[in-house]
Amino acid sequence: MRQLHNAMVLGLIAASLLAAAAVLTPTLAKAEPPSAAPTNAPPSPASGPWQSPVGGLDLLTRFDPPPEPWLAGHRGVDLAAGDDLPVTAAGSGTVVFADDLAGRGVISIVHANGLRTTYEPVEPLVAAGDAVTAGQTIGHLQPGHASCPGQVCLHLGLKRGPLYLDPMLLFGSGKVRLLPRPGKDHAGARP
Repeated sequence: MRQLHNAMVLGLIAASLLAAAAVLTPTLAKAEPPSAAPTNAPPSPASGPWQSPVGGLDLLTRFDPPPEPWLAGHRGVDLAAGDDLPVTAAGSGTVVFADDLAGRGVISIVHANGLRTTYEPVEPLVAAGDAVTAGQTIGHLQPGHASCPGQVCLHLGLKRGPLYLDPMLLFGSGKVRLLPRPGKDHAGARP
């Protein structure tokens, strides 16, 4: 019985380590041919594979993740926009959810690099299984997002596996959140 218990514990530890490695492994970027733009020119937020889903990047509410996964926090950003404005896919991918969730329209897209973007409150024009390209209209913005009282805004979320990320990172801004390495004692770490 003790051997079975030890085998189960080792199996759980191995599975946890494999899951952590899958989440923390960096995504390899696809090499792009050199462009004719000058090398000292700053990249524009809309260049490359990611585009703002509502035109501008007028940030109303910042990414504010909770210190622990089960606590309340703001796991995305709110972008100012107009009522019934077309919402576009931030990047190319496959729609995995496009329906009502808790009384509001939500669209979720999985991208080839392992990222998942979510958009709410949106009246979907796409369905689960649809392939979309960056900039393609996926729905129309609806009023009623709780963290934008009296204003219409799009809540944009970003995840890699179970980890929430700052969606502004897609556009060249945002805060990187570093997590401690599993199994390391961080009591003596300096700030």
